[in-house]
Amino acid sequence: MDETYDVIVLGTGLKECILSGLLSVSGKKVLHMDRNKYYGGESASITPLEELYEKFGLGSPPESMGRGRDWNVDLIPKFLMANGMLVKLLIHSGVTRYLEFKSCEGSYVYKSGGNKIHKVPVTEKEALSTSLMGMFEKRRYRKFLMWVNDIDESNPKTHGDIDIGKATMQEVYTHFGLDENTADFTGHALALWRDDNYKQQSCIDTIRRIKLYSESLARYGKTPYLYPLYGLGELPQGFARLSAIYGGTYMLDKPECKIHFDENGKVTGVESDGETAKCSAVVCDPGYAGDKVKKVGQVVRCICILSHPVPNTKDSLSCQLIIPQNQVDRKSDIYVCCVSHAHNVASKGKFLAICSTTVETDNPEAELKPALNLLGPIDQKFVSVSDLYEPIEDGTNSKLFVSSTYDATTHFETTCLDILDIYKRYTGEEFDFTKVADQIQTVADE
Repeated sequence: MDETYDVIVLGTGLKECILSGLLSVSGKKVLHMDRNKYYGGESASITPLEELYEKFGLGSPPESMGRGRDWNVDLIPKFLMANGMLVKLLIHSGVTRYLEFKSCEGSYVYKSGGNKIHKVPVTEKEALSTSLMGMFEKRRYRKFLMWVNDIDESNPKTHGDIDIGKATMQEVYTHFGLDENTADFTGHALALWRDDNYKQQSCIDTIRRIKLYSESLARYGKTPYLYPLYGLGELPQGFARLSAIYGGTYMLDKPECKIHFDENGKVTGVESDGETAKCSAVVCDPGYAGDKVKKVGQVVRCICILSHPVPNTKDSLSCQLIIPQNQVDRKSDIYVCCVSHAHNVASKGKFLAICSTTVETDNPEAELKPALNLLGPIDQKFVSVSDLYEPIEDGTNSKLFVSSTYDATTHFETTCLDILDIYKRYTGEEFDFTKVADQIQTVADE
């Protein structure tokens, strides 16, 4: 390992693999190392099922679970927004050639009171037929949706009576006469905000998020979400292949991986097995950064194996369900992500429903009770609590660029923001989707 690299990437989680692929494509000399023998890190898919039972200390799975090798269980389940950033990264980088996706069949939101889940209404027709609202609220909501969908940011004539550059989202809700319940599912199940701070911020970000949801829905029909066959573990491997094609070097099962710095605190290389590879920058997950990260909270996740679809989802083979914080007197939303045998991640007739939320008490599993109560009979549960870490500094001086831990959300938008932020801090420029596509095409033509 006496070569010198532009950047060494430590960890094969999805964020690190995407960055490795993008940096290799942009001409950087990349060495990618991991202490594990497998790809995916925290975001791996576990197969066979016996390995999952072993990981959680639960012995062997019963025969009723079918063949162990039919299972690919995501440790951190998330859906892809059909028109979102990760799909754009996949398309522009050409990684889609290694993957096959299925559309998620249902997108639901929970409302207290009736203790029911409802399909997220996003079209004008659904606004009038939803059971989430009363008759007059439906009309007001339909009017609001029509306004959002008609907005062209560059054309003030489409903005109506609202100055979208100045108005807060709360002022927009008030303008249309929408009640708190409607604001709740709009902000959390459509715009996918994680808390209510957005209400006091400019409405433009929320408008863009609702439009992204609508545009994603328009691409594939039933919901805005996609999910890869054989699980999310396919994603890091796809970007790892991309990196390798463009000269990236991979070394798995490398112990220690100690980062070295010079007297000014700048990265100089990475040591493993008594050998040191030199580099001018390191990108890594928090597990490799030691004292360079701070703990900012925890996430609790519960992987549930079911023998039936989630009740009240019209027997959907896959769905996302969001429980907005205010509906269950919390500060954080609760998420449910359900996939099944239809996605080659479970044996025939079996479903995987994974519940997650940000920990707020000293009894994390109890915090998932509102979600678990909606699942019906559960064959087996696997509960885990993970610490959330963020880098202490941005890395522009030390050249150590650390990703943040995966949050409780069941979509990839926050993950992609972190990836693009690291890319910008390392390269000094915004990521250009079209430029990557052009670079790939140029190499393909040579």
